[in-house]
Amino acid sequence: MDLGAFSVSLAVKDIAASEAFYAKLGFQPAGGDASQGWLILRNGPRVIGLFQGMFERNMLTFNPGWDQQGRETDSFTDIRELQRSLREAGMTFEAEVDEDGSGPGHFMVLDPDGNPVLVDQHR
Repeated sequence: MDLGAFSVSLAVKDIAASEAFYAKLGFQPAGGDASQGWLILRNGPRVIGLFQGMFERNMLTFNPGWDQQGRETDSFTDIRELQRSLREAGMTFEAEVDEDGSGPGHFMVLDPDGNPVLVDQHR
């Protein structure tokens, strides 16, 4: 199952303090807008999203249709197909994408420990 690019999305209390901390680990801003409460940081292929006031818990994020550098891939598995496959495997969803739609969409599942896993397609 190709879920696309992977990143960790962190629910932070102080985006500036978090940005400064991760800068010491070699992460540099690659997108987002701190004034809107979100930044995307990169260190090579490693990606961390910082989100202040947008969600309660840290989560794992997958982006179908993107590679690890945030570039569109030539082919990818559409999020609706991923959701159908997971539903057939017995997965339950916290949020679902409209399977009759097309284009961008997302769904969310929880792992056995309650950690959110977001699958977020942007195209």
